Amino acid sequence: MKKKIVIKFSGKVFAMENVKLLKDYARFLVKISKTYQPIIVAGGGKIARHYITHARSSGADESTLDELGIEISRLNAKLLIYALKDKAYPHPPTTLREAKHAVDSGLIVIAGGLHPGQSTNGTAALIAEKVNAEQFLNATDVSGIYDSDPNKNKKAKLFKTIEMKSLKKLLIHEDSVAGGYDLMDIVALKIIERSKIRTRVIKSDIKTLEKAIKGGAAGTEIILGKK
Repeated sequence: MKKKIVIKFSGKVFAMENVKLLKDYARFLVKISKTYQPIIVAGGGKIARHYITHARSSGADESTLDELGIEISRLNAKLLIYALKDKAYPHPPTTLREAKHAVDSGLIVIAGGLHPGQSTNGTAALIAEKVNAEQFLNATDVSGIYDSDPNKNKKAKLFKTIEMKSLKKLLIHEDSVAGGYDLMDIVALKIIERSKIRTRVIKSDIKTLEKAIKGGAAGTEIILGKK
């Protein structure tokens, strides 16, 4: 049985200007699927933020906005499914049970969001827990977890490793939460911690992903404390 790896892709991978990039990712996933079973969770990205901003200005409540973001993430997932053709499970699962069933098919699985109030990072962690994945890779727009937002601070320090308790403190810091770069959220961290899921936050590019999948050092590894 192939080892399962859950990878969260940021919405940037699915942007209109990245059509070629999405096809490159599809080829990469087919290549690694000969050794591993990839389970991808697609983020909503700029398109989701566009719809959410418009709906919010019209008075939509937060749970409705969450549902809108989930729909967009599932549309992004479908773009990758179409690029993968018969190598992928034919539609994005909409529940954890369905995600498990899709993984049991042995195909590459592409999901979007699942539940309102839950980030796609949280969704990816839950799926990793449900299918007993070997590792969870959060592929983001930056190279890992920093001590401050690298988009705003050129001197931000990249952590090669970070302990769970330190990461929780970093997330509580207002600048980290509002900074706009893709740290883990508290819900995802709780799931990772309780099921001791091996997790890295890495740059979303194919060479870095391949290195991390093969066990090489890349991005930031989250160090889990002992019980």
